[in-house]
This record gives sequence, C-alpha cells and structure tokens, in this order.
Amino acid sequence: MKKILVILTLLVLAIISCQVASFSEVPAEVVPTATSNISTDSSEIYAPAPLSGSLTELYERALPGVVSIRVFSETGSGVGSGFLFDELGHIITNFHVVEGATEVEVDFSTGYKTYGTVIGTDLDSDLAVVKVDIPAEELHPLPIGDSDLLRVGQTVIAIGNPFGLSGSMTTGIVSALGRTLDSMNNAPGGGFFTAGDIIQTDAAINPGNSGGPLFNANGEVIGINRAIRTTNFSDDGDPVNSGIGFAISINIARRVVPSLIEKGVYDYPYMGISSISDLNLHSIEVLELPQQTGAYVTAVTAGSPADKAGVQGSRDNGEGIPLGGDLIIGIDGQEIIQFDDLLKYLINHKSPGDSVNLTILRGNEEITVELVLEKRP
Repeated sequence: MKKILVILTLLVLAIISCQVASFSEVPAEVVPTATSNISTDSSEIYAPAPLSGSLTELYERALPGVVSIRVFSETGSGVGSGFLFDELGHIITNFHVVEGATEVEVDFSTGYKTYGTVIGTDLDSDLAVVKVDIPAEELHPLPIGDSDLLRVGQTVIAIGNPFGLSGSMTTGIVSALGRTLDSMNNAPGGGFFTAGDIIQTDAAINPGNSGGPLFNANGEVIGINRAIRTTNFSDDGDPVNSGIGFAISINIARRVVPSLIEKGVYDYPYMGISSISDLNLHSIEVLELPQQTGAYVTAVTAGSPADKAGVQGSRDNGEGIPLGGDLIIGIDGQEIIQFDDLLKYLINHKSPGDSVNLTILRGNEEITVELVLEKRP
C-alpha cells in the first residue's frame, strides 16, 4: 500500500534555493481565471458568513467540499485528501498524492464517486490540481483565507482521510510560521530546491491527510496539509503523529493554482544561492559574521541571477569552514532575520523577471545589489 504522506524523520538546516551541507555541528504575477474563487489580491477573497464558533457547524459546512482521493499506480494504490477549489470542478491536493498515478478516483462525502484527471503539478510546493466533471449538487468550493494573517497560537482544524477514515476532523493550533522543507524538485548541482512559507501545527495529521485542507476558526482554508515529522511508527509500520505537522500556506496556492489550471505548471523566482539557516552562536563566531541575523551565502550557482549581480559565496579556508560569503540582511527594504524570511518574501511577492534590491553585509561594509530574478531551472 502506497503511503500518501511525506514523512520527515529529520529536519535539516535550511538552504537557499538548493540543499547544501552544513559545516556546523548543529516566482510574472499570476492572475487567476475569472471562474476561480481565489484571488492574488487578498481584498478580493470570498468571505463566508461568520460562524457561530461551533466546530460542529464548521465541520458540517466544510465537509461537502472535502474529498478523499484514491490513487492507483503500477506500484500499488493509496489514499489521500483534497478539496474543491472552484465551481468548474478543480480540486487541490498534493503532488505526492497523485505522483505516478495511472488512475485517480475522487470520493465525496455524499457517497458520490468519480474519476479525476491530473491537469497540473508543482514539485516545488508539492501541489497538484485534479479536474473532475460532476453534477452541480456536488460542487461546494471551500472559502479561501489569507495565511499572512495567521498568528502562532490561533486555532486550526484539519479535515481529511487519515488511514482511509474519510471525513475525519482534528484540531490544534498554529505552532510556528515561515518554516521551510525540501521541495520535490532537484536543484542544479545536487540536492533539492526549498519550499518555504510552511505552517507548522500540532493538529493531528497522519497518512491520508495529505492534500486536505487546514482551516482557521472562520472555516476558511489557510493551508494544505503536506507532511509530518515523526520518529515513531506503529507495529504495522505506519507513522504515528507526534504533534509536528506541516501545511503549505494557502497564499502560495493562491499564486500557484491558477497557473496550474491555465498552463499546468508554475514558474518560481530563482536567485541561485545556497545558504545555511538558523546558525548557532558558535558557527556565527567561526564564520566571523558582523551580526547574528541575516541569510549567509555559502555558494552561488554559476550563471545564475546572483552570479550575474555579483553576489559572493563563501570559500573553504582549508579547514572545511566556508568563510567570506555575503550576509543578506534585507530585500526591497524588508529585514531578513534568516533565510526563511528571504524565501517567504520571494515566493509570495516576486516572479521571474522581477528585480529585487538586496542589502548585503560584505565584511563590515553594507552594500546594495540589484538582481533580476529568473525562473527556477
């Protein structure tokens, strides 16, 4: 049985644009189609009637828009989740749910079942769009929220198909914001590009929840469940929830999904730099960095936008320590505390062809570098 969930057994120190080893111990603006109920302008987001505060009411309102996805492939079958995006029958789920599928079945809470067609995939965000042709009475698109308004501690609710148990609801809180995970897209030179603006939650997410919606208390979708971190497994080998789950922010989907519907793909902005994120104090001292915050550039990909703009990566001092890299402390006037902030800004606000101004500390000198973004290879 194919396990439809990304399981993280180790959170690796983060990367800029691609995976790199640490020496330490330790996307043109997308315009949605006229038929879409998601807008890239947060002021145009559909606002449902307010809920009374009852989780039961939220569940009953949301369930008709949540689907179970059964996948059949040459290697077996599996189950995942998804939800209706618009009244044309477009369903959002994870790419890893439908990866390699030869047949996709979509099951609704009413008992109605149909086959679906994968029309667009994005390995960077782990998103996919499945198209179904269904009766009008089965069309219940879910309202979309604004993940930029989320705050740690807010209540969130997941509805999906864990272990094939369709229509299951779990609750929790936003545990952290702006996390990063490896994408499923290979980067030049090895490793993977980075997926950013990830929501961390303690709402129980298990195999089969992947691709399902994560709601706020108003019943708006603010994330798409993607992965859990666990080191615990059942006697049958199934991963056990450990209170650390990850969801793709809905604001990424607001940019990606309309392009997947229109073109089948989405182009992310690309700088071409690698970094070590969340440096410990010892590493900061060894690197002789002028301050403790910022995104430290360990490498620059040859021919990349960063290379053309003159951004400098580190060099090995002969003892395995990458010294001399630029420290990015701002972008377009936005402060960068660590790499995650840089990635979130790029993914949510920039597209290939856009220019950005990087504020860089090179040694003790502060300089500004203008860079024209390209699309990820």
